[in-house]
Amino acid sequence: MPDAISIIMAKRDGHVLSDDQIDWVVDGFTRGIVADEQMSALAMAILLRGMTRAETSRWTAAMIASGQRLDFTDLPAPAVDKHSTGGVGDKITLPLAPLVAACGAAVPQLSGRGLGHTGGTLDKLESIRGWRADLSTADMRRILSDPDVGAVICAAGADLAPADKKLYALRDVTGTVESIPLLASSIMSKKIAEGTGSLVLDVKFGAGAFMKTREGAHELATAMVELGRDAGLPTVALLTAMQTPLGLTAGNALEVAESIEVLQGGGPADVVELTLVLAREMLELAGIRDVDPVERLADGSAMDRWRAMIAAQGGDPNGPLPRAKHTEVVTAPESGVLTELDAMAVGIAVRQLGAGRARQGDAVQFGAGIELAAKPGDEVRRGQVLFTLHTDTPDTFDGAVETLASGWTIGSDAPEPSPLVVDRIS
Repeated sequence: MPDAISIIMAKRDGHVLSDDQIDWVVDGFTRGIVADEQMSALAMAILLRGMTRAETSRWTAAMIASGQRLDFTDLPAPAVDKHSTGGVGDKITLPLAPLVAACGAAVPQLSGRGLGHTGGTLDKLESIRGWRADLSTADMRRILSDPDVGAVICAAGADLAPADKKLYALRDVTGTVESIPLLASSIMSKKIAEGTGSLVLDVKFGAGAFMKTREGAHELATAMVELGRDAGLPTVALLTAMQTPLGLTAGNALEVAESIEVLQGGGPADVVELTLVLAREMLELAGIRDVDPVERLADGSAMDRWRAMIAAQGGDPNGPLPRAKHTEVVTAPESGVLTELDAMAVGIAVRQLGAGRARQGDAVQFGAGIELAAKPGDEVRRGQVLFTLHTDTPDTFDGAVETLASGWTIGSDAPEPSPLVVDRIS
């Protein structure tokens, strides 16, 4: 019979854990038989010693088995989902889900809230009056089966991979979040349990991403694609750059407004590009190859799906979005070219203004955030507005401006343009 101490010692000494050991410790931790301090010690041993592909796959399966497993493969349309590892200004889910639905797929998108410098999809959508994130499985199935909707963005239920939720809380306070096997299994246990038919991953790297290097992002993406394959879930991963914020806004209602611009046929070029790239990957996995998502943006059908999706979750698609009570601008001190705009600095400043949270459970301001008037490579003139800061708490302006000051530079030569999508792993 396995026991916690022997399992900890085995991994500490670099041994491969057996299926029985993994099943027992994950189940025991979920039920309270394995103490928090014991699982913390095991998580640190995994961080230092790693796990094989077989171990990681079994660990993921054990976390899935700790709760409910949904199944949307019997919907009238093929189900396909997207997951992003998060970044600054990453509002892609908002236009992407209705766009892919307008192309003929069903999109069950389980999303989360923001923490630290990254924004949360649910926080953004909750800036829409009446919209609700918590749906029952029956509600999800009803919306996904509706031929006029076909997409849902909501919170994961408490009974979906509960072992992961409990373990993540420990990893967050014990310095073990960075473990690739534990990170990959955390993401994929929820996505596999969600019951979609296929999955596209957007794995970001750079200053504003969780993974700072392309090599680290590639390792994480490969691990997740392998977990999907082992579970019978067709999975593709794209590596995308997050050195600079996506789009021209960061903040909840500001990003919703920008997403609506994309659905109306406009919006920033980088947001449009990534939305279309991910849409094509999702449609390919879903087996839908005779529809061009560009046409669905142009003919208004993606916008129609957005309005129907928002209304199906109780929101008012015609209602005004929240606006902050106070604004302040940052202007260029000299003329030249914007050579750098650090996504991390922007993300932290947005949180300081009230749009994000430092701890789970903190309230957010829906109207707070930052509008960007220039991106790297753009010419700027002395006195030109670079950033417009929005908040209901004007005493936060000084700190946010100070944070931003370390994240941008003006020079004489434009930086070399870099691609948004740098690799594909399948």
